[in-house]
Amino acid sequence: MQEQINENLKKIETWKRIIFMLIYALIDSMVKLILWLVVFLQTGSVLLTGNTNPHILEFGRSLSTYHYHIVLFLTFSTERLPFPFSDWNIVKTDSELLKND
Repeated sequence: MQEQINENLKKIETWKRIIFMLIYALIDSMVKLILWLVVFLQTGSVLLTGNTNPHILEFGRSLSTYHYHIVLFLTFSTERLPFPFSDWNIVKTDSELLKND
């Protein structure tokens, strides 16, 4: 059992993933802040004009999708690295994003 643990601890791929996970956790915290800004801007747009702003709406959708891709990576649901290591606008179904990349 101890040998298996030692072997697992020596895997470079695992340590690389952990480093990427820490980087994406930081990026994700910034993305969440920006998403809240989008929420407030869109709320302000609705209060002032009675309509949603299409530019803010599209940006919010795109940023939400990016957040989703980061969460999939952080939870080991996919091995695919999110932007900037892949395209920003990857449109895939859930089944295509999951482990079987």
